[in-house]
Amino acid sequence: ASFFFICLYLHVGRGMYYGSYMYLQTWMVGVVLLFLVMGTAFMGYVLPWGQMSFWGATVITNLLSAVPYLGVDLVQWVWGGFAVDNATLTRFFTFHFVLPFIVAAATMIHLLFLHQTGSNNPLGLNSDVDKIPFHPYFSFKDIVGFLTLSMILILLTLLDPYLLGDPDNFTPANPLVTPVHIQPEWYFLFAYAILRSIPNKLGGVIALVLSIAILMILPFTNKSNFRGMQFYPINQILFWSLLVIVILLTWIGARPVEDPYVIVGQILTVLYFAYYILNPLMLKL
Repeated sequence: ASFFFICLYLHVGRGMYYGSYMYLQTWMVGVVLLFLVMGTAFMGYVLPWGQMSFWGATVITNLLSAVPYLGVDLVQWVWGGFAVDNATLTRFFTFHFVLPFIVAAATMIHLLFLHQTGSNNPLGLNSDVDKIPFHPYFSFKDIVGFLTLSMILILLTLLDPYLLGDPDNFTPANPLVTPVHIQPEWYFLFAYAILRSIPNKLGGVIALVLSIAILMILPFTNKSNFRGMQFYPINQILFWSLLVIVILLTWIGARPVEDPYVIVGQILTVLYFAYYILNPLMLKL
């Protein structure tokens, strides 16, 4: 899952940098795909039924209680009872099995739209000259990338398979003992930090959803003459600043809820959302 999300975040980052979001349908389906994959990963994280799995499921499903009027009933409906229990685990297992098929179907739609518009390129320009054949150049690059990732994955699996795991998750789930510090897997930590930075529960849930859904506004806010940021040095600085902000949010998400981490998380959250306002403004300069 960790390697999958590394590739996924690199793909999203590349799309933001090179302006792939200008292909509207492809980008929108891609953002929906990101939500589906994150949902699948979360449900998969619950299945080991360790302490972090149990309490992670309890915390995240309780976010639904922030929905006005329907919140409590919605949470109990998801749980299948009055607490996270075997019924919840069975439901999550079912969805974890079914969702990958929906992800596969959405991926086919994603590729269908991509084939209609054609892939993006680093210059963001369509040219009838200076073309090179796909094979063997890109085939070779893909093989090198595949072998590199496979080698790292094999080394990690053989030498330190528990490196990216949480030690608390080796303890069987116990509803009577709450872990000192509950945190999700590293690939959710930036969103978790944004959730924690908002004092209001409903506001936190909205910020959590917006941290991903805000990607959908990119095609509508970019009115630049050139696709991507290759010819906009200020926007390049903003993009790399966003990358640093996301890394810092990931770090903050793994810290306890205490000073100075709370205030730093709130500042980083403001900066994260400010990027999506400043970036289109800088493109017009």
